[in-house]
Amino acid sequence: METTPQDRTRPRHEAGHAHAAEQPFTYPLTRQYAEPDWTRIPGYREVTKQEWESAQWQRAHTVKNLNELKRALGELLDDELYADIERDQRERATMSMLLPPQMLNTMDFADLRADPVRRYMAPAFSDRATEFPSHPMASRDSLHEADMWAVEGLTHRYPTKVLAELIPTCPQYCGHCTRMDLVGNDTEQFLKYKFEAKQNERWDAMLDYLRRTPSVRDVVVSGGDMANVPIKRLQEWLFQLLDIENVRDVRIATKGLMGIPQHFLQDDVLAGYEAIAERAHQRGVEVAIHTHVNAAQQVTPLVGNAVRKLLDMGYRDVRNQGVLLRGVNTTPNQVLELCFMLLDHAKVMPYYFYMCDMIPNSEHWRLSVWEAQELQFAIMGYLPGFATPRFVCDVPFVGKRWVHMVSGYDRTKGISHWRKNYRTGIEHDDPEALQREYAYYDPIYTLPEEGQAYWREFLARERGLELTPV
Repeated sequence: METTPQDRTRPRHEAGHAHAAEQPFTYPLTRQYAEPDWTRIPGYREVTKQEWESAQWQRAHTVKNLNELKRALGELLDDELYADIERDQRERATMSMLLPPQMLNTMDFADLRADPVRRYMAPAFSDRATEFPSHPMASRDSLHEADMWAVEGLTHRYPTKVLAELIPTCPQYCGHCTRMDLVGNDTEQFLKYKFEAKQNERWDAMLDYLRRTPSVRDVVVSGGDMANVPIKRLQEWLFQLLDIENVRDVRIATKGLMGIPQHFLQDDVLAGYEAIAERAHQRGVEVAIHTHVNAAQQVTPLVGNAVRKLLDMGYRDVRNQGVLLRGVNTTPNQVLELCFMLLDHAKVMPYYFYMCDMIPNSEHWRLSVWEAQELQFAIMGYLPGFATPRFVCDVPFVGKRWVHMVSGYDRTKGISHWRKNYRTGIEHDDPEALQREYAYYDPIYTLPEEGQAYWREFLARERGLELTPV
């Protein structure tokens, strides 16, 4: 039925029905943005503010073994937990202990055993999964980065970007480190790979490869941790990198920005980073800083002060790449609190949360793919879209994939399948590379009994093969 102009009426809407409702996550945050009082720690009771804020003091007093941890913490580390960590160091640890006082000070000593920072920086034997501490498909270089080295330490895994591993050391060692094959000191269980070429030769070879490979526009400068590269050396190498015509984006990776922010507040380090930013601006190259914060309690004013100074120099972003670790940050509230602490206070952009990689003895930290999918769903709508982190599965030989991008998923056996859309140098002549499905594996304890039985039988067969005479 047609209407005449006289029949038209302007639509009306009643206002006042929408209102703030109770939500599973409460905002504003209740956590305070404050530097914890380090004098509550027995070993630091006499430490002055000037000493605490000194990078030299932090490095000189970094905890390098369990005895030093006990001397620092005193009665805060009870005998039972001490023995538990000691056993882990002997039988399970893939990384040696290295803990700056700044990181120790972010721990909650009211319940040190359950503390998120302790759980991933000083793991205990009883934290680990009992029946399957390692997945049968775990490997030391779980992402096969070394298989994709163009030159030693330069991984060319993606069409237009590379990873440059300048050094194999950090100011702190995380228990879940994906580069445990390369980074840090030997442990009781694992001898580490040592770079064979001299450092200057390796660094020069990386630059030479980038000069003759114009398809690369994006370089992640990592290791190890750039906080452990003397600033003059880092500045010199980055200046050469920035002079390469095809390089348009550079990302400088440092967990040390959180673990020892005092380093980035030194005058010479600030001057070096400012010079890097100026050179990048002159060249029209975007430079960002990538850091690695896993728990909300690690976001303190010293971290925020260092970040602001970098942002004021003109760095495009300071972005956070966390790792999903059970017992640390794998509930919606834990993730959201961390993201809001980063965004509101430290001005760090939540960027990625990686699923913990399949290195040995990491099963207790890892989530299944479906758990990561549910966690991604649960945090949607709280954060601004530009600051909502993407949850990523780094699939061996494939690369980063959003956790919902599975092409097939057997939930019973915990085997997901993923596809890729480009070839790397190691498969450039493989006609099936883009049709093949690549496997990723859920932690076995998350599987139903049928799935766990499958892996028990798998291991029995593997062990039987090992025992069979050739």
